[in-house]
Amino acid sequence: AVVSTQSGHYGRELQLIHDMCEKYEILFKINTVVCSANWHEDLSEMIGTLGPVRWKVFQCLLIEGENCGDIDPVKKMRDATDQVVTREQFQHFLNTHRNVKCLVPESNEAMRNSYLILDEYMRFLNNTKGRKDPTKSILDIGVEGAMEGSGYDHKEFIKRGGKYEWSKKSSELEW
Repeated sequence: AVVSTQSGHYGRELQLIHDMCEKYEILFKINTVVCSANWHEDLSEMIGTLGPVRWKVFQCLLIEGENCGDIDPVKKMRDATDQVVTREQFQHFLNTHRNVKCLVPESNEAMRNSYLILDEYMRFLNNTKGRKDPTKSILDIGVEGAMEGSGYDHKEFIKRGGKYEWSKKSSELEW
């Protein structure tokens, strides 16, 4: 979700979600897409108040066929071309929030090959060319076969902080 201090709405909604997570003992994480509407803002106080376990900060990424606009009226509604920020604007946002300990930045370069995404047909979506090109289904060729065409780069996954502990210690679990 794009979080912006321009409207108190986001802060109130996030506080409600935070409170529900706390009530049900669910770890709380926030994702923010840095875009033309919020790259200049300082969300440090709000993030500090909410205290998420992780705050993933993504640079607005255009993906052909997803959010680049189109002649098709439905796809045109998902046109994010006016929301894109430069590397410098993204870096400005990161610099503004450099003291937020739970911040995990993900630039366009970091995201492009470091995720494994499966569609409804159980195909990996290769995003190396700026669009989601499906592999053959893992149901037909197996996981290993589909992985070969996925474009996934494990080193980039590790580099962007994709591997981390995301659970309570087993001693804290109530069974």
